[in-house]
Amino acid sequence: LIQYQSPPPSPGIPQFMTIGYLDGIPFERYNSERGRMEPLTEWVKEAADPEYWDRNTQISVQNQLVYARGLDTLRDRYNQSRGVHTLSRVYGCDLLSDGSVSGSRRFGYDGRDFLSFDWGSKRYMAADSAAEVTRRRWEDETNEAERQTNYLEHVCPEWLQKYVRYAQKELDRKEPPDVHVSGKEEYGMLTLSCHAYGFYPKTIAVNWMKGDEIRDQETEWGGVVPNSDGTFHTWARIEARPEEQEQYRCRVEHPGMSEPGIFAWGEAGSPPSGVTLTVVVALSIIAAIVIIIAAVIGFIVWKRQSGNSRDGVGEGARIHLAVFWESWGTDTDPTVFPQ
Repeated sequence: LIQYQSPPPSPGIPQFMTIGYLDGIPFERYNSERGRMEPLTEWVKEAADPEYWDRNTQISVQNQLVYARGLDTLRDRYNQSRGVHTLSRVYGCDLLSDGSVSGSRRFGYDGRDFLSFDWGSKRYMAADSAAEVTRRRWEDETNEAERQTNYLEHVCPEWLQKYVRYAQKELDRKEPPDVHVSGKEEYGMLTLSCHAYGFYPKTIAVNWMKGDEIRDQETEWGGVVPNSDGTFHTWARIEARPEEQEQYRCRVEHPGMSEPGIFAWGEAGSPPSGVTLTVVVALSIIAAIVIIIAAVIGFIVWKRQSGNSRDGVGEGARIHLAVFWESWGTDTDPTVFPQ
C-alpha cells in the first residue's frame, strides 16, 4: 500500500508512506519522516540483507516524487486548489490452493476509487470521467495493462512465495482469541457486544445467536483489524430486548480453538460491564494506530472491494495474500500515475 498526502498533514504524520502486508500483517514500511525502509517483523529483518533495504529506500524516495506529480495532476483535473488531498495505490496478489493466482491493483483519490485493474479482462476500469482520461491515455499510448498483467501473474506471486518461506514459522502459528462480552441498556433496548482480540491467523467467525439460531441479519460487525504485535481484533454487536438477554450467546470459531466457543454476558471470562473491555480494546487500537494511521484511506479501498471473512473459518481457496508494491525501478515509470 502506498499513500501520499498534500499539503503535508499534522506533525508526526508522514506525507508519504509505503507499507507491505503479508496475510494482513504489516511487515515493512517506509515513511517520509524517517526516510528509510524499515522492517516491522523479525522474520523479514533476519531474511533481508542490507542491499534489500537500501534498494527499497531509494525506490520509495523516487516514488514520493512521482506521487507528488500525480497528485498535482488530479487536483488540476478535479479543479481543486485547497485542502488536504490523498492519493493511494494498493497492490495485491493471492496464492490459491489449486496453484493459480489472482491479483489486484487499485488507485484511490481522497478515499474514493479512481482506477482499478480488472483481473478478468486485464484492463483498467475508471471510476469517473477524470479517471477515464488516465485510462484512455494508458490504453492508447502505453503498455501499462500488459505490464501489470505480467507483474500480477508472475512477479508478485514469486515475491509472495519468497515472503511465505521467510515467514513460514510465523504464519503457521495459531493464537486463539480472548473473547469478552459486554452489554449496555439504553432507551429500552440492550446492546450486546462481543469482542475477540489477540488472535492469529486473521480468519475468524463471530456470530450472535438467539437460542440455537444464528442472527446474522440483525448483527453489526467490525472489521478484522491488525494489532501492532501481529495479532488481530474484531467485534460483533446486536440489539436485544432486556428481558431476552439470557437467550443471547456469542459464538466464536477460530483455527486456534479446538472447538467453537459460546460466550454470554455476565458469565465467567466476560466483564460485567463494558468498562474493562473498552480500556483493553482502546489500548490495542492505540498500539496499532502507529502502523496504520497514514494508510487508513487506501486500506478502506482495499477492504471494501476485497471483502471480509466473517461467516466461517474458511477463506475459500486462498492460501496466502500479499498486499505490497513493486520493489524495483519500474515504479518510477511515469505511466504508473494519473496523467
